[in-house]
Amino acid sequence: AFATAGVPADTLYERVAEEAVQRQLRGFNPQNISNMVWAFATAGVPAEELYEMVANEAVQRELRGYNPQGLSNMVWAFATAGVPADNLYEMVAKEAVQRHLREFNPQGLSNMVWAF
Repeated sequence: AFATAGVPADTLYERVAEEAVQRQLRGFNPQNISNMVWAFATAGVPAEELYEMVANEAVQRELRGYNPQGLSNMVWAFATAGVPADNLYEMVAKEAVQRHLREFNPQGLSNMVWAF
């Protein structure tokens, strides 16, 4: 809500990042994860440790549970934040092609291609 509304809440973001990292993302489902990094990128709040953990977790899960919107939002967030994550990008590209791109809506396709 804060990212969408454009309301600055850097302290809140910092605490959320700390908490998510401390929990090692336990209890976060793929939608929670992609929404969270999207919010951080939209708000322009840096969270290197969180992004690193998200990339590692998504790759370890082999992107299981991520829907097309979640995949495109996640790579958009990493690109917007300027966070390198080669393994994540490679896996998302393969997953998108395996899904034959038909599951992605036009916005998702645009976000994904922009991120690469």
